[in-house]
Amino acid sequence: MKSFIKARDVKTIFNEKVIHDGINLDINKGEIYGLLGPSGCGKTTLLREMVMLQDFHGGSINILGHELDAIGHNEAQKLRREWGVLFQAGALFSSLSLRDNIALSLVEYTNLSQKMIDEIVEFKINLVGLKSSDASLFPSQISGGMKKKAALARALAMDPKLLFLDEPTSGLDPISARDFDSLILKLRELLGLTIVMVSHDLASICDTLDRVAIIDEKKIVYEGSLNNIENNNNKFIQMFFKGIS
Repeated sequence: MKSFIKARDVKTIFNEKVIHDGINLDINKGEIYGLLGPSGCGKTTLLREMVMLQDFHGGSINILGHELDAIGHNEAQKLRREWGVLFQAGALFSSLSLRDNIALSLVEYTNLSQKMIDEIVEFKINLVGLKSSDASLFPSQISGGMKKKAALARALAMDPKLLFLDEPTSGLDPISARDFDSLILKLRELLGLTIVMVSHDLASICDTLDRVAIIDEKKIVYEGSLNNIENNNNKFIQMFFKGIS
């Protein structure tokens, strides 16, 4: 199976505090892969390093054949078009309508006509389960679940190969959260996406993830499927996954 992302001996240090001390993982094409671990272990930090929003201080991260620690500006700009990111709070621009939020990357980074952009935005809005009429609404006018879906539509605007999700179900009621899980599975099937997800939501983890990497004590303490994970003797794993079977 082809690895889309490889991390080798990744080290991260904040103000002399070591966050990661030798992270190693492989994320394969077509899978939904979870970054899990206790609060403060550096899950979101690692995701931000993968999408080049934050520097790491040692080791290497290779995404789609590109070494991030040695990448040039132009190469980095091209690589960023290969992924979409859904931030935890959605990070929609409050002054823009949902239509304009979703269209932003298409306007900035392509030479497509306005008509074509409008058609793509319409398609993406419907793809994530929003109505066409929602496009004219502003973030302040919609629910938390709709914000997540609109932000997901924006992340998909450029037809990425990779999708990064940071706590996608946080702040959602249980019904909306399970609806979002179903949407993620459907999109993976429809679009052939490879998905990397940070999550604390046990139901979401069990329903959507093919494999996980669990970060604890600055390292990966487990990488693999959830099958028999409760037999692992790591304290966090024992507490978090208690009663999963």
